[in-house]
Amino acid sequence: MTDPQLRSVISERRQLINLAYRLLGSLAEAEDVVQETYARWYALSEPQRRDVAAPGAWLTTVASRICLDLLGSARARRERYVGEWIPEPVPDRSEWLGGPAPADPADRVTLDESIGMAFLVVLDSMTPAERVAFVLHDVFRYSFAEVGDIVGRTPAACRQLASSARRRIRTSRGPSGTQRAEVVRDFKRAWETGDIEALIGLLDPQATATADSGGLAPAFIRPINGGEQIARAWIEIAARAPEVTLLERTVNGQPGLVAQLADTIVSVYAFDIADGRITRIWAIRNPEKLRPWTAG
Repeated sequence: MTDPQLRSVISERRQLINLAYRLLGSLAEAEDVVQETYARWYALSEPQRRDVAAPGAWLTTVASRICLDLLGSARARRERYVGEWIPEPVPDRSEWLGGPAPADPADRVTLDESIGMAFLVVLDSMTPAERVAFVLHDVFRYSFAEVGDIVGRTPAACRQLASSARRRIRTSRGPSGTQRAEVVRDFKRAWETGDIEALIGLLDPQATATADSGGLAPAFIRPINGGEQIARAWIEIAARAPEVTLLERTVNGQPGLVAQLADTIVSVYAFDIADGRITRIWAIRNPEKLRPWTAG
């Protein structure tokens, strides 16, 4: 089978992965969506494909609709999930296990502020329609008319959806990357040395820590609330696994930590920081979500 549009079609793959990851919060599911999108493209007859004036737009529409369907069924899937669900973390390609990242799959996700863990967690609190409308319009700059064609709603309805979603996004910008890195580095040092007072000082009194194991790794099931409670829990974690090595790494485009045991990444930690203190910690322990960190 020949496809005169092959080059332009394949060139859309990176864009589709970026879109699907932001819509679903899972790199594995994003890859499945893109595979299904291409399968539908090649299920068309050759005359049907030739009649598609803009293959990229066609692929984006199909991928978005697949994501919308998946988001609609996510609630039922989450109810069966063991413990808390956190979006799948992705590494910076330049830090992939200390060397160049393989082409598949992580380098297909462009790291910017719309990929930060805090941003993805807020996206996950939206309705499927809000999330799709917001991501397509505010992140990927599609017009509301184009968004309406994709989600099957009027442009006015999509404008309202995106506006509702936008209100959920925190408007104030966080600290710079350098400031974030300093706080995370101080947290790592205090954790390694067992300095509980330093940990408490680095944590906001109202901080929250959430772990995601999917029932496949040891982790606390319910979120831990309060800076002092989190500090004590992290001291206990260190005492239980003294052989673990902590490494500073970029997690979803921002300074984070990974825990390595015998050359295997066993945890990825993402942070939200405000006014020089950590307000949220996300600990991803589910080995299925750590695949991008251990592949290759």
